[in-house]
Amino acid sequence: MEEDEQQGLIPFYVSTTLGTTGSCAFDNINEIGEALQRFPSVWLHVDAAYAGNSFICPELKYLLKGIDYADSFNTNPNKWLLTNFDCSTLWVRDRIRLTSALVVKKIASIPIEAGSSQTFFSQQVDPLYLKHGYSDSAIDYRHWGVPLSRRFRSLKLWFVLRSYGISGLQNYIRHHIDLAKRFERLVLKDSRFEVCNDVKLGLVCFRLKGSDRINEKLLSSINASGKIHMVPASVNERYVIRFCATAQNAMVEDIGK
Repeated sequence: MEEDEQQGLIPFYVSTTLGTTGSCAFDNINEIGEALQRFPSVWLHVDAAYAGNSFICPELKYLLKGIDYADSFNTNPNKWLLTNFDCSTLWVRDRIRLTSALVVKKIASIPIEAGSSQTFFSQQVDPLYLKHGYSDSAIDYRHWGVPLSRRFRSLKLWFVLRSYGISGLQNYIRHHIDLAKRFERLVLKDSRFEVCNDVKLGLVCFRLKGSDRINEKLLSSINASGKIHMVPASVNERYVIRFCATAQNAMVEDIGK
């Protein structure tokens, strides 16, 4: 970023991840956030699409270390919080910075060569027919994203919260983590296999000790059985198989099978 600035560029956005898709790895947002204090114009985003759901459990909030530096944070309840696809939640520290970027009222003139410039007009997405009596007092979420129209996604999440309650959802998350830990122990007991990630939540990356090809054949056989479905990932340039406890009614007995 310092090199970018030396070249006349302006760094403005850094995206970090808590719980990557491939191996559920966690960026050190505490270190990243501290480093970004030298760049006050940079927006720090935290993507916690899967893992973010688990942070409703107090014992897992240590994984959020450094979150105070974040300008925005998102998680997808449809991934691990019993909500049908699609449903994403977004938190922003300063909503005015977000909405002002999407509802622009300025006209910019940018020099393109000596003695001439090009003018850019930004359309204001706030026509009279979209105004209402509470325009000045209510939060209007059409200014929070690109589309003006959207489904009522928050309603299905509200039903889930009301149906299960915080304790019910916490128990659901903890149960899936317990299933993943049980599966990890089974893998570690078999000397033919190895675990390839630090199992913190519900994802276990494992592989047969050997070539990538033999692991591809193993995954093909697993999925062909019709009993369980897994997908692969590349971790440290090695082919791994991902076991993720996601079935709503998964039981301890299922892991032994």
